[in-house]
Amino acid sequence: MNPRSLALLNIVEFRDRNARVALFDGIEDGGIRSSSSYSSHEIDEQENDQAMEGLQDRVLMLKRLSGDIHEEVDSHNRMLDRMGNDMDTSRGVLSGTMDKFKMVFEDKSSRRMFTLVASFVAVFLIVYYLTR
Repeated sequence: MNPRSLALLNIVEFRDRNARVALFDGIEDGGIRSSSSYSSHEIDEQENDQAMEGLQDRVLMLKRLSGDIHEEVDSHNRMLDRMGNDMDTSRGVLSGTMDKFKMVFEDKSSRRMFTLVASFVAVFLIVYYLTR
C-alpha cells in the first residue's frame, strides 16, 4: 500500500472511531443518554437533591415536634397521677368527715348544735353577699 492510501485509511478509521465514540458516549449504568438528556438529568438530580434537603428539614422538624409532644404527654400523665392520688386522699378525708357527721346526727342534742351552726353559717353567707 502506498502512503497516500494509508493516510486515507487512517482518516476513515479515525472518523469511524469518532463516530463510534460519539454514538456510545454517555452510556452509563446500562442506559443510553444523549448530551442534552444528560444535562436535564443533572438538573433533575439537583432538583431531587433540593427536594431531599427540604424533606430532611421537615423530618427533623417533625422529629423535634414529636419529641416535644412526648414530653408534654409525660408531664400531663405525671400531673394526672398526682391529681388521682390527691383525689384518693381527699376521698378518704371526706369519708372520715361523713362518718363524724353521722355520729353527730345520731344524738338529738347534737342535731340542735348542728342546726345552730348551719343557721349561723347561712346568716353569715347572706350578710357577706349583701355587703359585697
